[in-house]
Amino acid sequence: MNLDEMRQQAIEIRDLYDELNRRDRRVWRTDEFMMGFVGDVGDLAKLVMAEEGARENPGGHAALEHELADCLWSVLILSHLYQVDLADAFRRTMTELKASITAQLADPGAPT
Repeated sequence: MNLDEMRQQAIEIRDLYDELNRRDRRVWRTDEFMMGFVGDVGDLAKLVMAEEGARENPGGHAALEHELADCLWSVLILSHLYQVDLADAFRRTMTELKASITAQLADPGAPT
């Protein structure tokens, strides 16, 4: 599955959540998607700690996989809501990082 296919699937799930939330309460605002993402990142941190042996994790590795997918879903939805071409932004950012890191490696005395 490529990034565009993942984004479309993420939007379909968001639309289903919107439908469910309209029935039960109200649709999430954009900032609430961000807060949900922050919560997912917190859950992910706990699962990473569990993978490293610092915490108990009754869900095992499958729980880590699930939470990583939840975080990716949030990033895909936020990129959609803010009209960010995530593939382009990723390529651009990785190019900038590569250039910066390569320059630092070429000059061991340069500050990091």
